[in-house]
Amino acid sequence: MNNYTLITIIILYLAVLFYIAFLGEKKHQSKWVNNPYVYTLSLAVYCSAWTYYGSIGIAANSGIDFLPIYLGPVIAAPLWILVLRKIIRISKQHKISSIADFISLRYGNNRFLGAIVTIVCLFGTIPYISLQLKAVSETFGILSDNTSYNSTIILNDSTFYVALILAIFATFFGTQNTDASEKHKGIIASVAFESVLKLVFFLVIGGYITFFLFNGTTDIYDKISVTENFEQLATLGGVEDGFNWFFMIALSFMAIFLLPRQFQVSVLENNREKHLKKAIWLFPLYLLLFNFFVIFIAWAGRLTFGNTENAEYYTLLIPLAEGHTFLATLVFLGGFSSVISMVIVSTLALSTMVSNNLIIPYGFLDKFIKNQPERNSKYIKNIRRISIFIIIISAYFFYVSFSKELSLYSIGLISFVIISQLAPSFFIGLYWNRGSSKAAIIGIIVGFGIAIYTLVLPFTLQAYTGTDDFIQYGLAGNEALKPYALFGIDFLSPPAHAFFWSMTFNMLSYLMFSLLSKGNYRERNYAEMFVDSKNFSTLQDSALVWKGEAYVADIKNVLIRFLGDKRATRALNIFFTKYKLPKDTQLADARLINFSEKLLTGSIGSASAKILIAGVVKEEEISLIEVLKILEESKENIVSNKVLLEKSNELSQLSSKLKNANEELVSKDKQKDEFLDTVAHELKTPITGIRAATELLMDEDDDMPKKIKTQFLKNILQDSERLGRLINNILDFEKLETGRLHLDIRSHDIQKTINRAIRSISQIAVKKKIKIINKNVHSFQVKFDEDRILQVLTNLISNAIKFCEPKSGEIIIDFKIGNNTVELSVSDNGKGIPEEDHNYIFDKFFQSQNQNTIKPQGSGLGLAITKQIVEKHKGKIWAKKGVKKGAIFVFTLPFK
Repeated sequence: MNNYTLITIIILYLAVLFYIAFLGEKKHQSKWVNNPYVYTLSLAVYCSAWTYYGSIGIAANSGIDFLPIYLGPVIAAPLWILVLRKIIRISKQHKISSIADFISLRYGNNRFLGAIVTIVCLFGTIPYISLQLKAVSETFGILSDNTSYNSTIILNDSTFYVALILAIFATFFGTQNTDASEKHKGIIASVAFESVLKLVFFLVIGGYITFFLFNGTTDIYDKISVTENFEQLATLGGVEDGFNWFFMIALSFMAIFLLPRQFQVSVLENNREKHLKKAIWLFPLYLLLFNFFVIFIAWAGRLTFGNTENAEYYTLLIPLAEGHTFLATLVFLGGFSSVISMVIVSTLALSTMVSNNLIIPYGFLDKFIKNQPERNSKYIKNIRRISIFIIIISAYFFYVSFSKELSLYSIGLISFVIISQLAPSFFIGLYWNRGSSKAAIIGIIVGFGIAIYTLVLPFTLQAYTGTDDFIQYGLAGNEALKPYALFGIDFLSPPAHAFFWSMTFNMLSYLMFSLLSKGNYRERNYAEMFVDSKNFSTLQDSALVWKGEAYVADIKNVLIRFLGDKRATRALNIFFTKYKLPKDTQLADARLINFSEKLLTGSIGSASAKILIAGVVKEEEISLIEVLKILEESKENIVSNKVLLEKSNELSQLSSKLKNANEELVSKDKQKDEFLDTVAHELKTPITGIRAATELLMDEDDDMPKKIKTQFLKNILQDSERLGRLINNILDFEKLETGRLHLDIRSHDIQKTINRAIRSISQIAVKKKIKIINKNVHSFQVKFDEDRILQVLTNLISNAIKFCEPKSGEIIIDFKIGNNTVELSVSDNGKGIPEEDHNYIFDKFFQSQNQNTIKPQGSGLGLAITKQIVEKHKGKIWAKKGVKKGAIFVFTLPFK
């Protein structure tokens, strides 16, 4: 294919990526950008050119040895719910912008530690980026049938221009905001798109080779199985290979957490923790699909070409050999997608680390303090842009210097081994609060030095000296210091060997110095917050140990220089509102110090934020005894607050009950007053009638007609009876209340008792022309006090008559036999009972105010007496709710 045609295709493809990234930034709130599938696909930035091309080279030469690099992430994925979720929460709370910030924050915002982590990440990632450039260069040469690299003239090297284009792309979309903790939705959208493309194109070429050029997987296996040395391609070589596999799986397990690009997409670009639930199974599935055809493509390449030269690029060479240029172009674009996503995300992460942990804290901080917010923002962006260019150009020169000596596989493993040196301080620090910054620094430096000695130095010396004496004889001829067989261990592959020794000394140094040297109060404070993730949000707000003098105005001035007046003022207002502090507060406390450092962390990194805030506050050193005392007081306060909260809740409940009881007493008192008024009125009425009639009879002579005398005497008799009933009710209720009423329990026919009650009240019903119906005419023997149950039935029937309309009223009396109870009911078609009165109708003194415009006659004791009598019989009484017309009263009597 013509060079210019291929370059045009690359430019058009990059234009599509630009457009997708632009749409992603523009529609950053859209569900098409914020969903678990885009998040999971962005994690597939792990599958770089190493996966796309390098795995096939390993499979062609070593068989299934390519698998450990993918088994580690598959094993790690289920742990994301525990480990990665914890990391995400901490990072969001503190506006973390890189893995260097994360580790340095864990150890008290240690500036030097952040710088060390950044340097390690640079050394580990620049070779990895060069790997991507090497893949682009070599695949470009294969597809265009031309040598990509001219050793004498850089400007004639197409790879240089590809590197330049990648730098421009990463610069444009990676430095839009000064706050590096902000989400990069556009880049993530383009990475997700590329993840789909590279997987689809890889599956297409795999399917083409396996099922079109060959007759399926069985056909390839049958043909390769008869070739020489086939067993080495399909089996493990005993215990030694087992150790190599174990170390490679451990290495890739760590890499999926620690690679700057993986930390960027998995932690910093995570919008919602719940996306992890989808990622823990979808990402391993993605890796499975990506590796499904690897072994068959590798075997097919060996069968096609008869050798393993350029085995890494079988996916391109096979379709080109068959004349399928279009298919080869798709494969090239898939590989190019792998390169772009890896380079862009890596340079984005590294530029932030270089800016926040090297350049700003070690050179530009004083200059920033003197500048205005707009100029500071511009400086920060420019630093990151220049960093991106320097990183990519450095990777390009690494590619130029070592491309011939190293394969994609070996370059990738160099990066993994170097990055893994962060593992002890990262993972152990998450769960062990004793780890100190000194231990972390020493451990990383020791591990990094051993990794350089055992892995990087050998091929570097060989490239520049042209001999392998260092590899063969060791340092100064000491065989115990041979880089690939340190202290006599010579059965491991160079990467596994380097990983084993570097990690061993790294971890031992970390543990030993953590036990020997205790961190300062700040380290131990942050250690407590990182380890106790369940209470992280509470601890990071209220348990920060700090002692000194600080003023809000000074802190605000620092914030304004980096955030601007508007953002700084708004942030402080939010802080004062959250903690219910007055807006004119002058002295700052530990919470404001912590809050301010977090605000600055996204822009300039945690180490620089600590330095800036420390520059305007007078912090005093706190002894260990004071720290323990403060923490103890904090714990005591928490316990005390918990007890006080419980007591407060109890008091609130008691206060509420007391209030209700008081309201009830007031209500009862009011009812009692009304009752006494009613009783007085009721007593006064018949007495007045009796007195008036008596006086008339006494004053008149014997000439009064007999008929009139008889009427007066009848009135006197009726009023006397009424007075007697009222007095009896009061006496009955008093006996029932005090428990002095004794029941005469005997066996009676319930039917006869009902009839007696109807007869006793029938005259009143006849007067109002109200029907009384006895529905159940059967006889049934029950033990009860007949006089009292008669009183109950009479009260219920008379109540029903009282509230029924004359002429149309109807009262039904019924009884049913249940489980050891007889249930009697009195129902009517009167005005019914208001919903709000249901809970009070059986209370003493209560009379419904809503039944009639005129207050109903009676003392308000009838239903209260009725309830007491029924309960004396061990029965229950209630009024049915939800009755559409009238009222239904039901009571039960037990029987055996």
